[in-house]
Amino acid sequence: MSRRALRRLRGEQRGQEGPGLGELGLGTDPGPERAREGGPPPAPGNRPRGPPRAAVSNRFELIPAEESEDEAAAGEERLSEQDPAGGSPQGSRDRSQDRAVTPSETRGDGERGGQEAGQPDRTLATSNKPRKKKKKRKTKKNSAGETVEDNDLEDIESLLERIEDPRLAPQSQGGISTDSRPLLYVEHRNLNPENELKRYFGARAVLGDQRPRQRQRQYVRSMWLTAPKNTWPRYSKTGISMQLLDTRRGVQHFTFEHHREYQQVQFKFLDAVESMDPNNIVLLLQMNPYHVDSLLQLSDVCRMQEDQEMARDLIERALYSLECAFHPVFSLTSGTCRLDYRRPENRAFFLALFKHLMFLEKRGCPRTALEFCKLILSLDPEDDPLCVLLLIDFLSLRAREYSFLTRLFQEWESHRNLSQLPNFAFSVPLAYFLLSQQEERPELERGQARERAARLIQLALIMFPSVLMPLLDHCSVQPDARVASHPFFGLNAQISQSPALNQLTSLYVGRTHALWKDPAVMAWLEPHVHEVLRMVDARNALVQEAEHKRKIRYQSAPRNIYRHIILSEMKEATAALPLEVTSQPVMGFDPLPPLDSIVSYTRPERLSHPSNESTLSLFFRSLLPNFNLQGDVRHDGDDEAGAAQDLNQGVNRLMAAMRDMLANIQFQEPPREDNPEGDGDWD
Repeated sequence: MSRRALRRLRGEQRGQEGPGLGELGLGTDPGPERAREGGPPPAPGNRPRGPPRAAVSNRFELIPAEESEDEAAAGEERLSEQDPAGGSPQGSRDRSQDRAVTPSETRGDGERGGQEAGQPDRTLATSNKPRKKKKKRKTKKNSAGETVEDNDLEDIESLLERIEDPRLAPQSQGGISTDSRPLLYVEHRNLNPENELKRYFGARAVLGDQRPRQRQRQYVRSMWLTAPKNTWPRYSKTGISMQLLDTRRGVQHFTFEHHREYQQVQFKFLDAVESMDPNNIVLLLQMNPYHVDSLLQLSDVCRMQEDQEMARDLIERALYSLECAFHPVFSLTSGTCRLDYRRPENRAFFLALFKHLMFLEKRGCPRTALEFCKLILSLDPEDDPLCVLLLIDFLSLRAREYSFLTRLFQEWESHRNLSQLPNFAFSVPLAYFLLSQQEERPELERGQARERAARLIQLALIMFPSVLMPLLDHCSVQPDARVASHPFFGLNAQISQSPALNQLTSLYVGRTHALWKDPAVMAWLEPHVHEVLRMVDARNALVQEAEHKRKIRYQSAPRNIYRHIILSEMKEATAALPLEVTSQPVMGFDPLPPLDSIVSYTRPERLSHPSNESTLSLFFRSLLPNFNLQGDVRHDGDDEAGAAQDLNQGVNRLMAAMRDMLANIQFQEPPREDNPEGDGDWD
């Protein structure tokens, strides 16, 4: 019971009947009230609807259970005006003890008040009006309470937006966000591409008619990485699990594990890949619809056949299968969970995330793709097996997350030497320049960003002069005569650089040249190019030092850069890959596996050994993939009769294969020249 109800029972309503009565009559005869005393109160729906002075509902229904402090204070003022007893010291003592009063004591007080009433009390008539007003205020109170609750929710949402919005976060003097969160902190809301599309096009254009359909959809497990679709097969246990290996210095190391059933499916998948027939992978997926490696490999096949929608759907299904196997402690947002790429079981998760973010970037969701890129980098920031550092600057610029890119550069430059990568050397000054163009920032901060951009772009042009001319060529910009004729930026700069550096520069130019087409960016770049030429002509020490670094470094690219170029499929960089990479087979489910892999289980040896077969047998195998000269190898190799029987069976298979091949050969007859005019009519 509320405090206000107790005050009315003890003060204003003293002399009336107890709360157990259904109605309070206004007549002088108290008989009907005594006749109904002790009975159960009537239901709220069965209350009489007579005049207000004839009957009054239960007083506990007139007083809401939840009241604000303002209403309680206003009630005390009205109570003191109507009844002087409410302001007595006894009333104040009663109010101080309200919290200790039980419902049984309250009922006893009401009954004692009813016994003391010997005649109609005038307070009953005077309290009817506020009671009627209270009844009206009850209906208003619900709507007002909902409005207050909605306002509170809006305040909370606006506060969260201010916290998560980097533009509203406090800025340091260098224009870098002083966010206390970790650098690779991942936000769940940014993992959903629909949220980004809603910001661009509106919820109605994105969702369309999906809302009524979702109500009829059966319950599915909600995920962070992808949203399950009704067209997918029903999910069941696939045989993949995740285990926590250890925890070191607050960093948790996890790994995926394949159960025995999943290992058998994996062996069948490897056989299907060696058959070079995608239909075998399709058959395997029909039996095991959530086998991850099959989904990754078939996605590449669909993408080569220009079926982008199916390729993206298969990648999302692979992510859903892996997320269902997450460890309860594994967190996507903390940035402290690690996966070792050297374990084959973990590689599928890296590759699925990378291919998913590439689809998101092509779909026009760079902010979501950036969040997935941060997630991949947080899984193994030291080794970076997919070398997403070559991509994260491009996604940051496209998503207009300039503060994140500059913060990444400042925090990691000391121990990762990001300035030695061409993409960071050029993208970071571009980010500073774009920050200086934002008018909502203070003038001091914009000036500092402009100075940093000028200094860093000059260092980038000195360190990597071979980037300028291909970049201008992709942007369809004709350089002036001085720049075009100067040997520092000429063709000699591209020929003299090492193949590894050529791969990095080609990858950056092919990927980010569209960001430099802005006329404002070109106008900002031009004076700095002339300043660099002046420094070259003056034989500045920085130019000599940069040339020495280019000769010593970039001798050979690490394996993760080759892996990134293969997955990115940038034709400018793929053409520059060395022969030792292009000569070996590259599989979409495991491109360029690490040389120091940690293998937990091995594939059993094949029963047949094609390497020991003859040239004729290999020829027929190329025509008929299912052809096997040796058949089933018998384990009793010492039995000569069995060996002779195997030889006869092999010869019979060979002859049968030749008969089938000859029977299927059809020769097309050449056209006859007996009637060159032709019998048909040409019109």
